[in-house]
Amino acid sequence: MADYTLNILRPSVNNLSARIFVRASGLDFEEVDVWGKTAEGEYVEKYPPHLTPTLEDPALPRGTLGESCAIMSYLCNKHGLDQLYPTDPAERAMVDNAMLYHTGTFYPYLARATYPTLGFPQYAGEVGPSDAGDDLKAQAVKDATEALADPLNGFETFFLGDRKFIGGDTPSIADIRFAASFEFLRSIDYPFSPRVEQFLSDMEEALGEAYSEPAADVRGYVESVKSPA
Repeated sequence: MADYTLNILRPSVNNLSARIFVRASGLDFEEVDVWGKTAEGEYVEKYPPHLTPTLEDPALPRGTLGESCAIMSYLCNKHGLDQLYPTDPAERAMVDNAMLYHTGTFYPYLARATYPTLGFPQYAGEVGPSDAGDDLKAQAVKDATEALADPLNGFETFFLGDRKFIGGDTPSIADIRFAASFEFLRSIDYPFSPRVEQFLSDMEEALGEAYSEPAADVRGYVESVKSPA
């Protein structure tokens, strides 16, 4: 029996972050695809927010942990994976800053820009899932897509700067989180800057199959929605 169980949805970039991480970390894990099961009793009992990914570990207070950034941070802290989550306070602060910036600023724009194309449920209270007309929904997607330029510039100029990765010479968990999300922007053919394209290439080269193997699931899904049969 594996040390950890990671419950995932294969087409999801949020899940992709954790999937890349557990492979890059070298930890002993089993991966369970819970597509279509997250609203069922067994899963909801383990994790009432009924989201993915989730990590199952008896050492946790509730036996289960959600949110990819929390999962990665927890496992790094537990196993001393300093190469992925630096212990130097200043370096760790930058990684934490990047992950919070991703979650609070970048990802909401990404979701509004890509979810309609990807066919994912959109967030309640916004134009996308409302009864608004198609013209307003299209404008919301356009506005979100245009708004992505600002956080992407922040990622490139501040979080990367003159470094190869946010983590320096090697990828950190914040690099994994951003790179995974960038995969979804391929669904709308978003024009990345040369620096961001280089970052993505560097990530896959640095992590090898730990990146490319789970990323293939997301890329396959993206291609399927871009070119429906």
